[in-house]
Amino acid sequence: MKDKRTRFVEELSSQMVEWDVQIERLKDKAQSATAEMSAEYSKTISVLQLKRDQAAEKLQGIDMATDDEWEDMKEGAEQIWDEFKALLRNTIKKTG
Repeated sequence: MKDKRTRFVEELSSQMVEWDVQIERLKDKAQSATAEMSAEYSKTISVLQLKRDQAAEKLQGIDMATDDEWEDMKEGAEQIWDEFKALLRNTIKKTG
């Protein structure tokens, strides 16, 4: 049976793959959008990529972390996860 840490790492890893797909979709939409919308997409894409990179940093540190550190990293990664989802949802709402 896998421990919580291993499951979380696997979950976050697969989520990051999905984030990459979502970011690529937004890049595609930005190319065919109006100049104003394209600028909006670009801003959002930059923030999403930053969040994804932050999650990658957390992911790398989880393996080396003590039990206490791991819990903090998990909370930080979950916060990044929530922020990413909210930003993506708001962008989709705005842009259709």
